[in-house]
Amino acid sequence: MKITVRILLFISIVVLGYFCVMSILTPIEFNEQSALREKAVVKNLIDLRKTQIEYKNQTGKYAVSADTLIKFIKNGKMPVVLKEGTLTDQQLNDGLTEAKAIAIIRKGNQKEIIALGLQNFKRDTSFVSVYESLFASSYSIDEIDKIFEIPYSNGQRFQIDTATYTNPTSGIQIPLFEAKAHYDTYLSDLNRQELINLKDTKNKLGKYAGLQVGSIVEPNNNAGNWE
Repeated sequence: MKITVRILLFISIVVLGYFCVMSILTPIEFNEQSALREKAVVKNLIDLRKTQIEYKNQTGKYAVSADTLIKFIKNGKMPVVLKEGTLTDQQLNDGLTEAKAIAIIRKGNQKEIIALGLQNFKRDTSFVSVYESLFASSYSIDEIDKIFEIPYSNGQRFQIDTATYTNPTSGIQIPLFEAKAHYDTYLSDLNRQELINLKDTKNKLGKYAGLQVGSIVEPNNNAGNWE
């Protein structure tokens, strides 16, 4: 009887010890894995934001779908200004600006150019592909689709939404966009209870349970909720 009791006590101690250790290690492992995955998700959101900003610069609005942005990256062109020379403090004090200097150069009046000291001042605009300018160093052309996929989600894409915000004071309309990935899309295979706890914490704080860039509710300078 004593031996049996001792064996049962030993087993109980081992089991309790296991659960105590796991109660410590599980949150640590979850936090490490979620941090690793969030880093990858954030990288894609930053690249997505970069694409949306350039798309808006050229069209005046944000794209409503990943397919539109993928096509824009592969086929679009963007202006690049090649700069040579800078305006001196004296030229600036005399009221000369970049815009005025460029206008004078374009007129081609050599006497005026020399008189104002603009012989070595040049601003030439050329056009390069969006892909080459923004992403050639990070992705092959065939990998561009990956920007719009949520890492660790088995190929799910970011949710992209657009809206127009009307300034209540000036009446000016401002285009907005947001892109987001819910925790469920890239953390679902990790510890279930830890994921529930994480989502519950965000919900109680009134925050989005995931990673998001931009906002369709109000202008936020396209900031990410991790920034």
